[in-house]
Amino acid sequence: MTRKNFPDTPDPTPSGEGGLALGPEFRLTKQRREVFEVLTAQRDHPTATEVFMRVKEKVPGISLATVYNCLETLTHSGLVRQVNLDRAPSRYCPNLEEHAHFHCESCGHITDIAIHDPCALQAALALPPGTHIHRTEIALRGHCPTCTPTAKAPHN
Repeated sequence: MTRKNFPDTPDPTPSGEGGLALGPEFRLTKQRREVFEVLTAQRDHPTATEVFMRVKEKVPGISLATVYNCLETLTHSGLVRQVNLDRAPSRYCPNLEEHAHFHCESCGHITDIAIHDPCALQAALALPPGTHIHRTEIALRGHCPTCTPTAKAPHN
């Protein structure tokens, strides 16, 4: 499997059936492998339709329904995360580290934002006593550096 250097994205484990295991009840089929490779090739948080268009270049006979099923299996097995921003179509992210997402409201680009100290984040929130966080989903919205208009100098 050809992948860019994403140390926080796990490799599926080899199975004895010629495929790769996604967990005890899943096997990494050719279609699932292609979908997984598309997601790990670049971190642009594609929608299912975008994944479909990329996979179709390598597997011309694949259907959109098959891509949706593959994404559901990869998400359920913990190899990718489904990212939901407002009412927009779901996007998929291979970064499994705790992180936030920045969504540019101008160009639509989504960027992973590292959370350097999850404990400090938890301490900054007014959570009820005894609360235990097992997953964080934070979405920040604004304008990326490319889309941010340059500040005009004040007129004197």
